[in-house]
Formats: sequence, structure tokens, C-alpha cells
Amino acid sequence: MSEEDTSDDDWFESALDEESASSDDPGDVDEPATADSPDAVDDETEPGSPFEGDADSPFSDSEDGSPFDDEGDGSDGGGGLFDDDFASAFEAAGGGGSDGGGDFEEEFDSDIPRVDIGIEGLDQMIQGGIPERHLIVTVGSAGTGKTTFGLQFLHHGLQNGESAVFLTLEQSHEAIMDTASDRDWNFEEYERNGQLAVVDLDPVEMANSLDNIRGELPSLIEDFGADRLVLDSVSLLEMMYDDQARRRTEVFDFTRALKRAGVTTMLVSEASEDNPYASRHGIIEYLTDAVFILQYVRTETSETRLAVEILKIRNANHSRETKPYEITNDGISVYQQANIF
Repeated sequence: MSEEDTSDDDWFESALDEESASSDDPGDVDEPATADSPDAVDDETEPGSPFEGDADSPFSDSEDGSPFDDEGDGSDGGGGLFDDDFASAFEAAGGGGSDGGGDFEEEFDSDIPRVDIGIEGLDQMIQGGIPERHLIVTVGSAGTGKTTFGLQFLHHGLQNGESAVFLTLEQSHEAIMDTASDRDWNFEEYERNGQLAVVDLDPVEMANSLDNIRGELPSLIEDFGADRLVLDSVSLLEMMYDDQARRRTEVFDFTRALKRAGVTTMLVSEASEDNPYASRHGIIEYLTDAVFILQYVRTETSETRLAVEILKIRNANHSRETKPYEITNDGISVYQQANIF
């Protein structure tokens, strides 16, 4: 992407200037808040899923307790982040049961400004919308439409006069623009009008410059006037750090910079190979305000379908049902009235 002598101070501007010359292989696009720093994390924690029954939380050894537990009491007294029966309770909640369904029992009254995702059916599963400036993560395996999910999120904002930034560590600028063009989302015009920035970054270069990027990102986003931002994908950034403790610290600090930037952000993450409800490294879901799960499920008729679940959204009522969705020429559409089983 950028030349070796490009300074860290102008990484964003340099990427914007050079994005039109990018010619990386597009690949398959669909396939592929505030807390204490977790510096005291035990370096020997395994990177497996935090939702497995006997696995400790990756943040359970912090002296102040997990900074990412919404209801945590900060106690350091021996136990893990969650009670022993959390895994079974979590799986039950995510299993498409009737609890927390799409029919909301009472109105959700809040003065917090909110935004829609822009995905038909999914927005109806979130009463009132997602609070502005929330940090969202979309977790899914290859082929579940994670990148399309993020692009559609930006497209909805652009249609409503918002400004948006798409940071990609996996695709080229050309590939992203082609994907949007295939769906008639007109990203080229938004980009010409200064309403959209699509920036492709080398993951190694980004990891090496992360300190500067964290420091500059809030002011750069403010200068651009971005209302929505997507990073595709955070998993590739996590892979740049072999040491698990450093990985947690770097990702934690990066998410804090995004929160300071005051932009509604969606991060794209690969799912764990062992647990579709967890990200690859089991970190990012603790650091975000909202978690969407995209996965393949097999129905009673042995048919494989795509399904979406909402695991959490802070300060919002939402359905916990599993709903089928499809990826079409118009993007992603969730069938809110249908059941997956």
C-alpha cells in the first residue's frame, strides 16, 4: 500500500491519496465501554472460546475484576468472570428459544440518540435502534456475509446524509468498491462527494503503527466528520500479536480510541472454530456494546441455513430469537417473522 518511508503521522491521508492505485486481489468479500486496562492479565491464559463450560474468562485474572462485565462487582475473590452455569445459560439464550422474542412487552423510553443498522428485518428486532457511538462487533465464519453486513451498515448511513469510513485489512479498495457497485450502492459518488472514505491498510503496517493510529484516529475521524465506521476485520489485527496478553492490551486500547472518536463503529470478526458464539480470540465481544452472530445452522429437515442472533446491545431492548437471513443482490435481508427450526 504505502511506501516504506511514509511517516506514521500521515497514514490516513496517505491511504486516502493512494487508495485508487490499490490493485490487491479482491478475493471473496463475503467470505472474507470505558474500563481499566487489562495489563494484569495472566500471560498463560489459553486463547480458546470464553464461553466453553470449563474455560476461564480471558480477563478473569485482572486485579480489579473484569472491566467488561456489565454487571460485574469488581471483586477479585477467586472466581472467574461468570458463574459456573453461565455457559449453559448463554447457550440456552442463544438457542432460538422463546424468551426475549421479537414481541416487546413494553415500550423502551430513552433520550439516547439511536441509529438503525439498515438491514431489513434486523432493525425490527432492535426496539428503537442502537445507541449512537456504540461499538458493535459482527462475528461469523467464512461465507456468512460479514463484509456485506458492514457495507450495508455504511450504505444506510450514507443514504441518510451521514459520512462514513471503511477500513479494510483484507480487501483492496477496488474490491470493496466493486462489491458495492454490484449492489448499486453508488459508493463511487459518495466518495467523490467527500462523504465516504474507503481505506485499505496492510495489517502488519497497521500493527506496527498502532500507537500513532490510536492517537490520531479520534481527531482524523472528527476532521472527516464520520458518523459511521467499519473495520474489516479486527481478527486480522489480533493475529499480528503472538503474545496473548499483549494482544488483549492492544485491542483494548484500540477500542478505547474508537470510543473516544465518538463514531458509531462496527468491527468485523471471524468466529472461533470451536464456538460460533465467540470470536476467534475470545476478546472483542467483551469490549463492545453490541454483538451480532452470523452462522450456519442445520434445520430439522437437514437443510443448512444462514441465521442471525443478537447476543447483546447495551441500553436497548432486543429480540434473542434466532432468525434466518439471505444474501441477495440487494444485500442482507432478515426474515423476522420466520423461525429457523
